[in-house]
Amino acid sequence: MNDNRSGKGVSFVRRIYLPRIIGLGIGLFSVMAAVAPLQLPNWAWALLLFNGLLWPHLAYQWALRSHTPYQAEQRNLLLDSLMGGFWTAAMQFNPLPSVTILSMMTMNNVAAGGKRLLLQGLLAQLAGMLLAGALLGFGLQPNATPLQVLACLPMLTLYPLALGWVCYQLAIKLAEHKRRLSALSRTDSLTGLLNHGAWKDLLLLRFQACQQQQLPAVVALIDIDHFKTINDTYGHVVGDCVLRQLSQALKRCLREDDQAGRYGGDEFCVILPGAQEAHACLAMERLREQVGAYRNPQLPDLRISLSIGLAAFRPAQPTPEHWLEEADKALYTAKHQGRDQVNFARNDLTTLKLAYPD
Repeated sequence: MNDNRSGKGVSFVRRIYLPRIIGLGIGLFSVMAAVAPLQLPNWAWALLLFNGLLWPHLAYQWALRSHTPYQAEQRNLLLDSLMGGFWTAAMQFNPLPSVTILSMMTMNNVAAGGKRLLLQGLLAQLAGMLLAGALLGFGLQPNATPLQVLACLPMLTLYPLALGWVCYQLAIKLAEHKRRLSALSRTDSLTGLLNHGAWKDLLLLRFQACQQQQLPAVVALIDIDHFKTINDTYGHVVGDCVLRQLSQALKRCLREDDQAGRYGGDEFCVILPGAQEAHACLAMERLREQVGAYRNPQLPDLRISLSIGLAAFRPAQPTPEHWLEEADKALYTAKHQGRDQVNFARNDLTTLKLAYPD
């Protein structure tokens, strides 16, 4: 796993920080109540205060400054488990505080690392118990006092709440990340419009809606005239700028419900739901005029023109591909008749050149 300072590792460290502060802070009271009657040496009390109050901040800085923050934080979680096992043995396996401390740390390990960290955490807890037994001796304290019960209540209520809140925030971030990835997978990176596959999916949905509800709609195929010549003359950087210019013009000219995409290369496509033939023609003519009026001060000789083919939805069309084919034939006619024009496919699959007064 490649975890770096700017990626998953740092966010993982920050996500663990608050639950560790809360868990060790309130867990401190559970352990103190359990070991108070046991006459622990002074160094054990100092270690307990360090573990509960200072260790969360030290662990955070240690992992954050590491070259591999994710791995460093997993090491810190294992140290948490080690200390959890240590205090379990130090308080002579008092049932309620022992189960409280160990179960909360086990929950944390499962949430942070799954089965692998769970097993490693259990081994670390066992090692901590053996270490405490070697330093303090083993004992058994089977009864919990009322004070010890009360001291465990914050750990049993507040820590699951904190962990649940962290998991909830993570779920929101993951959902947003998934939404962004889905949007990226459907978007053409150069123009910001729908890519070929996403637009074809929408065409199928629109075709089915038109069939079922007898709704009008128009499909437009748009081709940049002599785009290869533009690339050859001015270079691909300028060619990309031309593609972006057309995409921006599409976003300005189209309605909110119109769905534009990059069909491939220098060819673009638009679905105009609810549009009659006259409206679709006017919309595409406005687009053609806007793009044709574009001038680049640094490239005064650059001219952009569009050939556009339109086809209305007809119930007789068996598939969306046939609908698209009609628009493609209309586009071919526009290019064959001189380019820089809008053509609308007729029902018999012939096309009619549309002339508009200036």
